[in-house]
Amino acid sequence: MSQPLDLTTVAGHRARTTFKDLWQAQLERWYAHPGLYRWSLSNPLTRWLTRRRTHKLFDLMSGFVHSQVLLACVRLDLFRALHHAPADLAELARRTKLAPSVLQRLLLSAVALGLLEQRSHGRYGLGPLGVPLAQHEGIAQMIEHNHLLYQDMQDPLHFLGDAWRGGMADYWPYAHVKSAPTPDANGVDKFTRYSELMAASQGFVVQEILSSYFFCEHRCVLDVGAGRGRFVSELAVHAPHLNFMMFDLPPVLSLARENLQAKGLSDRVSLHPGSFLDDPLPQGADLISLVRVAHDHPDAVVRQILQKAYDALPVGGTILVAEPMALSEPGGGSNDASVDAYFHFYLLAMGDGRLRTPQELMDMIKAAGFTHVERVPNAMPIHAQILLGRKSKCLPVGIEKSVN
Repeated sequence: MSQPLDLTTVAGHRARTTFKDLWQAQLERWYAHPGLYRWSLSNPLTRWLTRRRTHKLFDLMSGFVHSQVLLACVRLDLFRALHHAPADLAELARRTKLAPSVLQRLLLSAVALGLLEQRSHGRYGLGPLGVPLAQHEGIAQMIEHNHLLYQDMQDPLHFLGDAWRGGMADYWPYAHVKSAPTPDANGVDKFTRYSELMAASQGFVVQEILSSYFFCEHRCVLDVGAGRGRFVSELAVHAPHLNFMMFDLPPVLSLARENLQAKGLSDRVSLHPGSFLDDPLPQGADLISLVRVAHDHPDAVVRQILQKAYDALPVGGTILVAEPMALSEPGGGSNDASVDAYFHFYLLAMGDGRLRTPQELMDMIKAAGFTHVERVPNAMPIHAQILLGRKSKCLPVGIEKSVN
């Protein structure tokens, strides 16, 4: 027996319906009409649109195959091999120990994806998308690392019901615990593993920061969640007037100490082991940086980190937040919005962090007490977006500092 219609609910729904909602509903009816597809293909003015939509749907369906072609090329070390010199099928089959008829399918697939190119005399060389893979080791490491995500998502509904039980969550133990993880017999290996990946994959984010923000007004930088010190090491060369403080878990900073000594930076960097879940941040810096930290954690933890950063900074101090953020605002669109889909699921598999919009993070920074919160324009938002906030002497009228 059907439920009675709630006219109040219907009236309220109609009152909230906008012209955009009505237009989108009409478009949906048009798209669903069985004759529209045939008509659109027969009309030269609309044929391109139908073909484009069909190709986009096919790309969604075939995306997993594309990712596995990429992974196979990385594991066979094809990009670095062909970076030295192009090679023909017979030579590559000898190197990879794969049957030529099988390897040819991989090579032609890589050509179709722009990873490789066909050269003269039946040889294969790097394509435009293969060149950065040969030059940047961190990209190859992330491609290999993503295999954990693909394994976790083999059954997407099971994954959504129990996202933290897979290989990705095990790889990032700090991202789904209530207190700082402590190393056990295998714990040191885990800290080493994810610290090395963070350092290798952080290069593009670091370059976005160094090319977009000037550090001349600062004297000391505290990098929270500093890892092995990739950001600090590169910033130290970029801004030789700066001193540094690094805050991270004790096992991570023990790895960082070796890296800093090897680069001759021990005199400019002080190490402060601790957990931002359990410990206050050290004082003494006039700039605190959070580089790829916030998106690893839930809102309550991020608010806690921002609050501790506010408390640790002097009046006039600055906080800098840099990480991948949503490229499309809710209800809006972006040519790069498909990147958001990747990060939504990667962060879900990793732990209880999430992808936030710049506005969400700016609101959280303001809620911690910071003022003059702004976005710093940068060339490649796909790698990271950058936010700044200042600790002023007093808060603007109407703004109350929240403590969580």
